[in-house]
Amino acid sequence: MPTKKSVTLVTLSLLVMAAQACGEPAAVVVEALMGKAAVLMIDGQRKMLEVGESFAGVTLIGTGATTATLEVDGRMETVELSRHVATTYQTLEEHVVTIARDSKLQYQTNAVINGRSALVLVDTGANVVAISSFQAKAMGVNYIEDGTPSRVETASGVTDAHSVTLQSVSVGGLRVDNVPATVVEGTYPATILLGMSYLRHVKIQEHDGILSLSKSQ
Repeated sequence: MPTKKSVTLVTLSLLVMAAQACGEPAAVVVEALMGKAAVLMIDGQRKMLEVGESFAGVTLIGTGATTATLEVDGRMETVELSRHVATTYQTLEEHVVTIARDSKLQYQTNAVINGRSALVLVDTGANVVAISSFQAKAMGVNYIEDGTPSRVETASGVTDAHSVTLQSVSVGGLRVDNVPATVVEGTYPATILLGMSYLRHVKIQEHDGILSLSKSQ
């Protein structure tokens, strides 16, 4: 795999009180840390900043393994890793997961499939979740006995496959049960494709290299 920014998929939160011209406090939520960059929600606007960049009076000074250092209207603040997972800027009924675009302009993240953790690639062009037989065996998916034989076309040509139903697929807590999937014989796809059989159950938004998935809980 090529080098890509590693996303810390833990939500951090901080309310920074800064003197604004309008007299209102600035609400800043640090959603993710990615090497020398961070995903911030500033007064309801999501922005990915690299170290040294500014937006709406907030400058990212530095990042650590579990901290982000911000300058807000001349005042320095270091955000410690929070143990609170729920975001503070969404209603209680909706849960949001953010994924940063990598160096290949792809959105990759971890998912829990049938209770097993695996790397997935968000693919809105795929009708269903697609898994190689190599990965399916490692994850305990019994596609031979439980699946229906089929054929699919890949970059290498037409290949044997099996249609199955996954018990559950969860990304950052956004769980969908009974998800249709295709298990392709061989090692393709190298990364599990998170297709529309899962994605149609969540709300998808993309802005400035950040993909947001949300679902009412």
